[in-house]
Amino acid sequence: MSATPQAPAPAAKASFKFPFWAQIVTGLALGVLFGWLAKSQDISWLGTTLEKIGDIFIQLLKLAVAPLVFFAILVSITNLRKVNNAARLASRTLLWFMITSLIAVGIGLAIGLLTNPGAGTGLTPQDGKLPKHQGSWIDFLTGIVPKDIVTPFTELNVLQIVFLAAVAGIAALKLGNKAQPVLTLAESVLELLQKALWWVIRLAPIGTVGLIGTAIATYGWDLIGKYATFTADVYIGSALVLFGVYPLLLATVAKVNPLQFFKGAWPAIQLAFVSRSSVGTMPVTQKVTERLGVPKEYASFAVPFGATTKMDGCAAIYPALAAIFIAQIFDVQLGIKEYVLIAFVSVVGSAATAGLTGATVMLTLTLSTLGLPLEGVGLLMAIDPILDMMRTAINVAGQAVVPVIVSAREGILDKNAYAAASSSPLEEPARTPVAVAA
Repeated sequence: MSATPQAPAPAAKASFKFPFWAQIVTGLALGVLFGWLAKSQDISWLGTTLEKIGDIFIQLLKLAVAPLVFFAILVSITNLRKVNNAARLASRTLLWFMITSLIAVGIGLAIGLLTNPGAGTGLTPQDGKLPKHQGSWIDFLTGIVPKDIVTPFTELNVLQIVFLAAVAGIAALKLGNKAQPVLTLAESVLELLQKALWWVIRLAPIGTVGLIGTAIATYGWDLIGKYATFTADVYIGSALVLFGVYPLLLATVAKVNPLQFFKGAWPAIQLAFVSRSSVGTMPVTQKVTERLGVPKEYASFAVPFGATTKMDGCAAIYPALAAIFIAQIFDVQLGIKEYVLIAFVSVVGSAATAGLTGATVMLTLTLSTLGLPLEGVGLLMAIDPILDMMRTAINVAGQAVVPVIVSAREGILDKNAYAAASSSPLEEPARTPVAVAA
């Protein structure tokens, strides 16, 4: 007895999906609109609402920062045992971090010298004030080692958390199989944290409305006018690095299509622009880096390492321009020696920024090294949120570029995966990791 043939099921209606990048753009537009309304119409409740929305989003990101950094660094160090030529990969990564930072600081200095951002602003030394948080080389060096285990996590001292994680990771490598239960737990906790952070990341469009709206409602367009040259310098310098230097290195050194890089990495770059946090963006950065063909074992080391040390925006372009800006306000002449010192601080001291919102510590470290008045930091605090968006976007782009370059140079980049990299990391399944060749 034959079965009665069934009629084919009706085709499911295609559901419309609102892409994540479009959600971010919509959030930006709404933030500007609501911020303008709150400022121009003096709607206090709207300004307060925008501020609370932005604060909650940033607080949710910061909530995961301390444990995320610790377990990401610990796991990334232990993952190096799975990679052939791990020491070579680590050294090449650090070398390219330094090279790109030098290029970025050079661009920042060149733009600052050409445009004189501190001239004609109407600002005076009396407008400055000492920052709440300062940085010096003594504080930087002595501050690496924590006094106890708890304080770095409660006070969110990322540099000390990195130190603790590095010590734990190296100790785990030395212990070998005895440390496997701890590593298994660490990997599970890291996955749990990343999963929870993905939920926060999905709120980014809403957070964007609050953050951008607050910036416009608080500062308006008048303040930007005073800092027009400086703001333009930061954005132009960052754009030159993002759309000039990085594509050039990808095309000539890595020998890959730069446009494909932007397609794959754009979700992380746009989230960094909104969140102003390299560490908060780290799970997205790692995911897009893997989808660009970088082996998972290497990416899990390079991206967390970069998220806490690789800062082409906050630690290269910005302090170079800020030093020139502040020197002009305070009528201090800078020479070749000072410019060399700026480059040195940018390469060596970038870990001071620690992947959090803002670059005050790095700027005070630069100013103290140059002997410039720290009150100059106060001149830039009002405009900092607007600058920090672009700075963080460049930071994250660089954190993805370097692993691609190193992987391509070492012959371990999956070119097929690179060519097929998706622009929507939130919706597609993870790519199967590619084994690292010798």
